[in-house]
Formats: sequence, C-alpha cells, structure tokens
Amino acid sequence: MKIGQYININLAVTTLVGLIALMLSLRVLAATPVLLNGAGSTFVEPIYTKWFTEYQKIDSEVTVNYQGIGSGGGIRQLIQGTIDFGASDAPMTAEEEKSAKLPVIHLPMVMGAVVISYNLKVDKPIKLTGPLVADIFSGKITKWNDAKIAKVNAAMKLPDLAIVVATRSDGSGTTAVFSDYLAKVSPEWQGKAGKNVDWFKGSLGAKGNAGVTGLIQQTEGAVGYVELIYALENKLPYALIQNKKGEFIDASSRSVTAAAGGKVVDEMVKHQFKISITDSDAKGAYPISSFSWMLVFDGMDKDKGSKLLKLARWTMSDKAQALASDINYAQLPKALREKVLSQIDKVKTH
Repeated sequence: MKIGQYININLAVTTLVGLIALMLSLRVLAATPVLLNGAGSTFVEPIYTKWFTEYQKIDSEVTVNYQGIGSGGGIRQLIQGTIDFGASDAPMTAEEEKSAKLPVIHLPMVMGAVVISYNLKVDKPIKLTGPLVADIFSGKITKWNDAKIAKVNAAMKLPDLAIVVATRSDGSGTTAVFSDYLAKVSPEWQGKAGKNVDWFKGSLGAKGNAGVTGLIQQTEGAVGYVELIYALENKLPYALIQNKKGEFIDASSRSVTAAAGGKVVDEMVKHQFKISITDSDAKGAYPISSFSWMLVFDGMDKDKGSKLLKLARWTMSDKAQALASDINYAQLPKALREKVLSQIDKVKTH
C-alpha cells in the first residue's frame, strides 16, 4: 500500500470515528434531563401533580418538581428567581410584577371553586347568602342556629353550636379569591381583599388548603373556605351559595364554567388574562369561582424555557383539560385555550 493511500485511509477512519463521537455526544446532550422547579398555589396542586406525572410519559426528559406552598410563597420565589415558574389563584399585583427580574406572563390553566365547608351533623347542604358568609367570616354570627341563618334554611333544624371559623395563615390565592368575593357582597369587606387578610380575633389559621381542611375535620361546628377538590376528597359537606340571580348554587365544574360565560374570553385577552369571575351575574354561575394561573418569565433560559412552554402548550390540550375535569376542576373554554396558545407562542426565550 502506498503511503498516500495509508494516510487517506487513516484520515477517513479518524474522520468517521470523530463523526460517531460527535453524534454520540449530541445524542447524550439531547437526552439530558431537564428539571423544572415550580411553587405556589395549593388550589391547583392536585391537578399539577396529575398533569406532571402524565406529561413525563410524553417527554421523559422533563421532570417537574412542584411545591404547593401557597400562591404568595410561589410569587415570592418567582420574584427571587429561585424557581422556573409560579402558580397563583390571584394575579400578581403591579408592585409584585415590578419586583420581578423579567416581565411575567400570566397563563390561565384551569378554573375551580372555593367552597364554604363545615363540620355539622345535618342531613342536607346548608344555604348561605353572600352577606351571611361575610358576617360569619367577620365573627358577627357566632352560632349555627342564628336567626339569620335559620331564615334561609327554614326546613332545616340547625344545631345550637358555636361557629369555629378556620382560615388560611399563609399568603394564599384561595384567600385572595374568597376575600375578593367578600368585598363584592359586603361593604365592610371593600378594600380588604388580598392574599393575606387580618381575620377577626378568635378565628383559627392553618397553612394550605389541606391545613384548613384538617381544622374543619377535627372541629365540630367548624367552617372554612377550601378548594372544592379538598372538600370532595375528604367527604366534607359544603354550602349552597346564593348568586346574583338569587339562585342557591352547588359548586361543580358546570357552575364554575357558567361563571366564565358571556364576554369573559374577550375580557381576559383585553386584560392580559388577569380578571376576576367572582360574584358573576350569569345564570347558574357559582359565585366563588376563579381561574388559576401559571406564572412564567418572558425571556427565560432557552433550554428550560422551551421545555416549560412545551409543557404549558400540552396543558391546553383536550386530554389535559379532561384530566382536570376528572378531579372536579372546570376546563377552560376552547376559545380561551386558543388565545392562551397564541400567548405561549409569543413568550421569548434566550
């Protein structure tokens, strides 16, 4: 063999080996797992847990670590830059958004209901009006057989039992939704709504929806506000709440969806997806309904950002939304999902 031929063969082998090594290294890089860290709302923790487990079957390279620490905690961690996404049942305030290192995009994920759950030995759901709910959570009504409660529950024998009010002790989107509703049905509550509320002396505080649920379970005569799924999973009764039409409404995916009817989709787009649907005037609407938002940065790291946005797109699919309705969340209207997908496409990564 001539020297030139030998050199050419050597070069070809070396080139081939180099190409194989490059392809293998690219394959390893492509398979590098991505960990997405999120925190916030306990309201959506059950569906996020279900979604993220299901999504791993679609993209095994993505692992999501989500901590249900309350909407306020999730927003704080997002502002501090210690998580990749937050989750909140109340939009961030202008001041919170200003504190973030990058612009924050609000992506509605699902809708849900905050229910007034209680621990009483009664044979059917108690009916409550907005003003009654406000008076109970202000400490003004202290007995279950109070004349005002008895008036709207005439066919029911109410117990002569003290009312023990259970509330959230942490910064909470559930609290923001509930107090937003109270501010709409009671002049006394106007200006007091937010993720943190100064409840009356004598109320009991607990962390997370699970904590409030636990207080209700353990205390006869207790009443508290929790996300619907927590009441259902723990077999706790909850009140029928009177809406603006005068109807006493049971919380369900159907009655929550009714609260998002009319021009809500147009309003959502107009206000960058940040609106309240509590105390809706729609027929059949449950009055303490809300969206829950995933909070993402506009200008995320490309590697993590592309994976997170791909996941967010999947949550808008029929399959993902059906999983939500399976555990008593309300699906986003199809027209709204299309708008959310358009917004996701506009989020920048670097």
